[in-house]
Amino acid sequence: MEYFLQGFDFQIWSIIEEGDLVVLNNREHWTEDDRKKISLNCKAKSILCCALSKKEFNRVSACKSVMEMWEKLRITYKGIDKVKETRIDILVTQYERFQMQLGESITQMFSWFTDITNGLDSLGKSYEIGDMVRKILRSLPASWTPKVTAIEEANDLKRMSLEKLIGSLMAHEINMERLGESSSRKKHSNALKAEEDESEEGSYSQESMNNSEDEEAMLSRRL
Repeated sequence: MEYFLQGFDFQIWSIIEEGDLVVLNNREHWTEDDRKKISLNCKAKSILCCALSKKEFNRVSACKSVMEMWEKLRITYKGIDKVKETRIDILVTQYERFQMQLGESITQMFSWFTDITNGLDSLGKSYEIGDMVRKILRSLPASWTPKVTAIEEANDLKRMSLEKLIGSLMAHEINMERLGESSSRKKHSNALKAEEDESEEGSYSQESMNNSEDEEAMLSRRL
């Protein structure tokens, strides 16, 4: 909502954040400039109220100024400072312990990572892009070590964008999956060949046993 209000009219946002424009004259002595100030004050309150749900409006309807309304909403949704600090601590811990999980794709991993960093950013805590790039590389499993080394040697991590990093990791992930499928097909082919060899060997053994039994029978008849 903050970005919407700033983009709509920055003067409106200033009224919401800093308070109503002050008019010193009595109503019967309002000047054109005074009327413009009053109009902007009313406009700011109207825009904010129109953006609220019925429940939210009921919570702030008794407020006398739009700044008071905004502050009450801010405290409601962001919490008091202590609550905010607790939320930051939780997210920072999640960030520091972040690791790519077994069976997780690069897209899934990055989505969870973004949820953490966006949550921190909304609370006023942010990390440099270079720090986040290094964090993602450190979170990858040992099987990714050759790729991590290649990225570190070929790029300046301080200037590398997250989009470029994730694109490179996704491309490598596809190659790993393709090689894995090829290896699986080869193992399957070898297994089938081994089964065929065992089957042929079994048939040969059975045939030999049958021939031996036939020879013994013929010899018995002659005796």
